[in-house]
Amino acid sequence: MATTTDPAPGTPAAGAPDEARPAEARDETPPFPVRTTLMGTIGSVLVLLGAFGAGGILIRDPVLGTGPLSWIRYGHGRMLANAVLYSGFGLVVWAWVRLGRYMLAGRVGSRAILIAAGCWMAPLLVSPPLFTRDVFSYLGQGAQLLHGLNPYAHGPAELEILPNIVQNVHPVWQTTPAPYGPLFLLIAKGIVALTGDNVIAGVIVTRLVLLAGLGAMVWALPRLVRHLGGKLPITLWLAVASPMTVIHLFGGPHNDAMMLGFLAVGVVAALERKHAVSIVLVTTAMLIKPTAAVALPFLVWVWTNHLPGENRRRNFLKAGAASVGLFLPVFVLGTWVSLGSFNLGWVTGLQAPTLVTNWLNPSTGIGQVVYTLVHLVIKVPESPFITVARLVSMITLAVVFARQWWRSRYGGNEAIFRMTVTLLATAILAPPTLPWYLTWGFVLAAAFPWRRRHLAIVVGVAVFLVMAYYPTGEQALYAWPYVVLTLALGVYAAASLLRPDPLGLIEAWRKQKVPDFLSSQPTPATQ
Repeated sequence: MATTTDPAPGTPAAGAPDEARPAEARDETPPFPVRTTLMGTIGSVLVLLGAFGAGGILIRDPVLGTGPLSWIRYGHGRMLANAVLYSGFGLVVWAWVRLGRYMLAGRVGSRAILIAAGCWMAPLLVSPPLFTRDVFSYLGQGAQLLHGLNPYAHGPAELEILPNIVQNVHPVWQTTPAPYGPLFLLIAKGIVALTGDNVIAGVIVTRLVLLAGLGAMVWALPRLVRHLGGKLPITLWLAVASPMTVIHLFGGPHNDAMMLGFLAVGVVAALERKHAVSIVLVTTAMLIKPTAAVALPFLVWVWTNHLPGENRRRNFLKAGAASVGLFLPVFVLGTWVSLGSFNLGWVTGLQAPTLVTNWLNPSTGIGQVVYTLVHLVIKVPESPFITVARLVSMITLAVVFARQWWRSRYGGNEAIFRMTVTLLATAILAPPTLPWYLTWGFVLAAAFPWRRRHLAIVVGVAVFLVMAYYPTGEQALYAWPYVVLTLALGVYAAASLLRPDPLGLIEAWRKQKVPDFLSSQPTPATQ
């Protein structure tokens, strides 16, 4: 470890002496950003403390529900908890942006970024769910499978035992079939079998299990970088240390983390010509969250272009047949083992998330705008407008998918890039669009080369996507003053990556601390 304090920001000018150049250019271990890491860790601890009153708290909380600190869940106590939580989140973002500036200056390396991300996640292991209540649905659906109810035919409300789990499932999902793959429900079943009706233990164990997915991502990202041409510190900063991962995927927690682990390793296997392994891994990812199926047709092109011979049509048929031959038994066996039968009800369960309507999904937003304008003239229901707009959006997505898939026909990095674009398009165009859905393609995108201004855009988008929902898990997208404030904070965070203190606020504060009689004294040069 080269130092115990943060490195000075900025890139040395050309021609600077060797001592002024980035440590990586001198084959030295880059310094460790202690203060920045500590700042984010303090922020994460504040998020943890605030979450006990402002996060996805239990309806009957055995920790604070009836004790002397129960006031934090209500009224002014809850307002204080929100203030603490958002202050902590601000520190996490500030630390992430500072770490990004040091990274761009070549002053910190991959190891420091991973350690920082780990420090920021660690306090959240025991936190109530953050900005979502989905984990309670995971536990409820796992409990259904454990006790003989089909989670693809019934909602958790049908479960007559384990009342603590059932009552904490969000009302929208109480009577809704599960939209997740059968393998994930098998994992959730195992968690509930271990923790029973103890919801707090269930949330903690879920996070521990999902760490396997994050670990697989961390293993895969350096290998993806070698193939896709990115820079590892930037990739880890984007995909692992980002608030989207720290707060959403881990703090949430969300099962997308496990799906992305299998997907990332599967893409690595395809690029390293281990195509059978790749298809098996990505099919397994699909059995966790069905969105991963989008990647499979692109992997066929990668396989096609790795086969010897000049006959591309024959190679495509070989790769396609082999892919289907691997996909089907994994799909059937995974479904059978998870559910005890070959039950395809989970495919129809994919319609459940469409119950969520908000303008974060562009088609839904367009439908709502058109409805509002028409409603000014004539009384009409909203649903037809949203349905039509979503239908147009799905047709658009089908066109995007077909176009991107065909442009991937030469395989290689181009196919992975087109896969990434399609995963992002799926998150945006297919209803609904939830903030953490953007991680589907974003983890792969992080391994490609990036420009500084695009990194700044990612910072702004990440801040907005975390704050698009309240810490309780309820959406905040129609609280317009809050949305404007969130957008402003996102823009400021984005600008801060490229230039410290872009509005000069810190400098102005420092000047305010200088007494007037000192600022008016002549300098030595003028005396």
